Amino acid sequence: MYIFFPVAATPRVFCPRGVHPSGMSLESDIADLWTRKQEGLTAADATDDHLATLDDFLAALEAGDVRAAEKSGDEWEANEWVKQGILLNFGLRETEAREYGDVAYHDVLPLRETADLAERGTRNTPDGTVIRRGAYVGSDAILMSPAFVNIGAHVGDGTLVDSCDTVGSCAQIGDDVKLGANTLIGGVLEPVEDAPVIVEDGVSLGAGCRVTSGFVVGENSVVGENTLLTPRIPVYDLVEEEVLYGELPPERRAFTRFVESSVADHDLIDGGAYKPAVVATSVEEETLEATEREDALRE
Repeated sequence: MYIFFPVAATPRVFCPRGVHPSGMSLESDIADLWTRKQEGLTAADATDDHLATLDDFLAALEAGDVRAAEKSGDEWEANEWVKQGILLNFGLRETEAREYGDVAYHDVLPLRETADLAERGTRNTPDGTVIRRGAYVGSDAILMSPAFVNIGAHVGDGTLVDSCDTVGSCAQIGDDVKLGANTLIGGVLEPVEDAPVIVEDGVSLGAGCRVTSGFVVGENSVVGENTLLTPRIPVYDLVEEEVLYGELPPERRAFTRFVESSVADHDLIDGGAYKPAVVATSVEEETLEATEREDALRE
């Protein structure tokens, strides 16, 4: 198991979003490397300059200067070039034997340097909290072990990542979010044009929730334990009286229920058959009060 230790941070110069200290556009450099990779460039061919570009890219992700997805109006859109940059870090690097603390492992990337987190009030428990390079973790966040935050993920300020949680590649987690224990936030790295999982500001996910395949959880929603949120499962929004796929609107209380399935008509099915669905209602006052009590316990 990996152990998360604060280590000395390497001084870096961060410039305006997506720009190298040299003035060259990081986006254009990644685009150029992506073209070369499609034309046959391999990890064995990668030069020190190529790897330096990839290192600058990872540093920009970790600083929050670039993100795998951003909100445009009411819609979340993938930044394709950022996801390409992440894929290049796998395609143009060799797997190496590495050590972190007293743990030996093999990967194309080291784990993320973490000294900057303590400086911004973020804390964690030891023995199993793993943050991969290229992940952003905001200020005043809490990571409970064991937890895993993958490359390209963005974890906002004041967010709780509880024990046995996974935040997948490119997932975008907002500010003041609570991820209950044993929660899975799926990664969406390919195809590069697809937006990742989005959990907006103020969301509370109960223990054992699963959010996958680019699902968007609207801000200030409260999701019950063991709820599966995926575009393949319908959301019955009782507030607007509509059926949705791939999204939970803001300020909803959501939970799993089962509805009748058409497979019950099949000759092999003896009796009724049911399929999972998500029911969404307005967030109730007592639900908000409960989440506020949790906030007080964390302060």
